[in-house]
Amino acid sequence: MKEMSLYEKLNILSDAAKYDVSCSSSGVERRGDGTGMGNCRKAGICHSFSSDGRCISLLKILFTNECIYDCKYCINRSSNDVVRTSFTPEEICTLTMEFYRRNYIEGLFLSSGILKSPDYTMELIYAALYRLRHVCNFQGYIHVKAIPGADERLIRMTGFLADRMSVNMELPTAESLRLLAPHKSRKNILAPMRFVQEKMKENQQEIMLYRSAPRFVPAGQSTQMIIGATPETDYQILRVTEDLYKKFDLKRVFFSAFVPVNEDKDLPSIRDQGPPLLREHRLYQADWLLRFYHFEAEELLDEENQNFNVYLDPKCCWALRHLESFPVEINRADYYTLLRVPGIGYKSAGRIVKARRWGCIGFEDLKKMGVVLKRALYFITCSGKMMYPVRMDEDTITRNLLNTKERLPEGADGMTFRQLSLFDDMGLGGVNTG
Repeated sequence: MKEMSLYEKLNILSDAAKYDVSCSSSGVERRGDGTGMGNCRKAGICHSFSSDGRCISLLKILFTNECIYDCKYCINRSSNDVVRTSFTPEEICTLTMEFYRRNYIEGLFLSSGILKSPDYTMELIYAALYRLRHVCNFQGYIHVKAIPGADERLIRMTGFLADRMSVNMELPTAESLRLLAPHKSRKNILAPMRFVQEKMKENQQEIMLYRSAPRFVPAGQSTQMIIGATPETDYQILRVTEDLYKKFDLKRVFFSAFVPVNEDKDLPSIRDQGPPLLREHRLYQADWLLRFYHFEAEELLDEENQNFNVYLDPKCCWALRHLESFPVEINRADYYTLLRVPGIGYKSAGRIVKARRWGCIGFEDLKKMGVVLKRALYFITCSGKMMYPVRMDEDTITRNLLNTKERLPEGADGMTFRQLSLFDDMGLGGVNTG
């Protein structure tokens, strides 16, 4: 078989990585005009946001698209007839450094299929990162996958070279894994997640004692779940998400709308309506409420209401079911009460609390503070008065909210895939739940 060039491998292994939304790819097309140095095609570049709000570019690739597993939802499943290839650790370093020198990227996102065995794959990933850090002296951001089933020693060594690690949950429940990914188990997936969590805590203690101690996964760990491939409700998914945050101290849980890349009797047929991107969007909004707005999963959904209303954001739905808590007086309500008002985000809630020290706040002031009045006006008063006479009735407010078109992220209508924030960015590049 003809030996592939590095560029041919890059095309194959960057395309195979696009379904991992733990670092979503939007692609870039930037051709040289002959007057400068370097040329970049779409392969492998993805955009994300740093913790200080900068839009940054990462090289996003698989180490290999060869895999010993036969997950029914995966394009790289072992039974698929696709062109297979793998990088070497030296090629990973060459690509990363050459892209970096041309100022096309600021970091690397490296995932992988399972080549031969989890240990063999993890060892190759470690070798690539070791060479990048210690031979090439690369100090940029690196996000890498911890391979379930790999030796903990290899995961630990790799964790000291990476900024973030992730172990993908793949599917929300053990039953779904048994159906669509019979070679994987929930226990094997959670084990490295727990190991990374424990090593991070140990490392933090070491750093407190010895400031010069090397840092283990300083940007934390994340995971991903496929949404819509199996029949779990939003309620089930949100409870799993909440448990992951509480039990494993994850930085992010990413949701990936199911994309039908394989034909299989156990997979849903959604080719006509496309991936459930609007459902994915609502789950991201709910995730934001869990992490930054002090909501509990049981408040947002329950046994009687197991799925989000795709026409209204989760905070509006919660407020409509709890009209007895409204209207909220802007000039007296505490910070945590303000957070629960639709149209008020955590930044604008903080601004309101600070501004009240200097006098009463009116509706015009709220607009300047970033409050989305077209949603908030039904749930607030300023100095005891509402902005307009509003009938506090669920049906009436619902109709008015539906008439106010929500600004959805690009792709939420099912046309394209949208770009997500890779980092825990506190609202920069994230999902608007105000």
